[in-house]
Amino acid sequence: MNDFLPGLFGIGGVVLGTLIPFLFVLTVVVFVHEMGHYLVGRLCGIGVRAFSVGFGPELVGFTDRHGTRWKLCAIPLGGYVKFVGDMNATSSQPGSEEIEKLTDDERKVAFHTQPIWKRAATVFAGPLFNFLLTIVVFAVLFLSFGRYVLEPTVAEVRPNSPAAVAGILPGDRFVSVDGEKVETFSDVQRLVSGRAGDAMTFVMLRDGKNVTVVATPQLSEEKDALGNKVKMAVIGVGNNAEVGQPRLITYSPGGAVVAAVEATGQIVERTGLFMKRFVVGREDKCQLGGPVKIAGMAGQAAKLGFEWLVQLVALLSVGIGILNLLPIPPLDGGHLLFYGIEAVIRRPVSERMMEAVYRTGMILVLGFMGFVFWNDLFGC
Repeated sequence: MNDFLPGLFGIGGVVLGTLIPFLFVLTVVVFVHEMGHYLVGRLCGIGVRAFSVGFGPELVGFTDRHGTRWKLCAIPLGGYVKFVGDMNATSSQPGSEEIEKLTDDERKVAFHTQPIWKRAATVFAGPLFNFLLTIVVFAVLFLSFGRYVLEPTVAEVRPNSPAAVAGILPGDRFVSVDGEKVETFSDVQRLVSGRAGDAMTFVMLRDGKNVTVVATPQLSEEKDALGNKVKMAVIGVGNNAEVGQPRLITYSPGGAVVAAVEATGQIVERTGLFMKRFVVGREDKCQLGGPVKIAGMAGQAAKLGFEWLVQLVALLSVGIGILNLLPIPPLDGGHLLFYGIEAVIRRPVSERMMEAVYRTGMILVLGFMGFVFWNDLFGC
């Protein structure tokens, strides 16, 4: 019995400390994404068969007066909206035989019988709602708590670091990084963190004069805000309270929204840069994680407080939005690619071609999922 109790409480700790925060984060992000599809689809007059959070066997659900089945399923790793006429949860194009089976009323509201703009708007709404969720979360956090920032002044330079080699000195103040003006020390970190191996131009204010230096950031193992060890590019400079003179920036409602849009745009930009560098082998594969890594981050965020958990929701939401816009079927971006081709050639892509591309895309998506699972469990 004495040996059994610690194990029992250990399991309870994992459930309360990791599993529940993970389910909260993932459910919110998935629900908002699918709600985007649902709301815009309904606005466009498209019928909805089912709205599901999760896959697999249904746990609980109900059918509304419009005939839509709302359900929570057993495997909480995604979700879907199934429109009238969809072959499956990925909104695959039905064949001619399946379309013929629809009643006249069903054809009027079937997804694949709608004009291209309605289909494209409905598909794009999922990622769009993810971006909007991130903006809303950041705006609320900025409005509620403000934002602490440090002046972009160098307090210390690590020996033999890229900054030391370039001639950056303690007391120097960053003016711009690769032509982009900086106002806070975090601006410098943001611009440098994804540029390992790239020669960057820094304009420094020293003794009232601008001095231009070139430094090449190098990868270093650092700790992020949640305490995770991550590899990021640094030039080897530090800041502190004495030199950085921390101050709190407060926002009006409008200012909070503007700042939230800017912050979201910066995340999108950094993610795009990472993906480009990753494809050509210039980024660490361990930076990519799947459900296991997300669950661990959710547990760590929950320990720090609810606002940290909400920030994780915002970061994951924008990531899901970007991922879904990749032009790979069966992702939303793959659907949009087909609609773009259809708009150009003025006819739907052939069923044979679409089926072949969908199969290839599904293999790529499954391969990517396998890769991040391997990273989570064994690779990193």
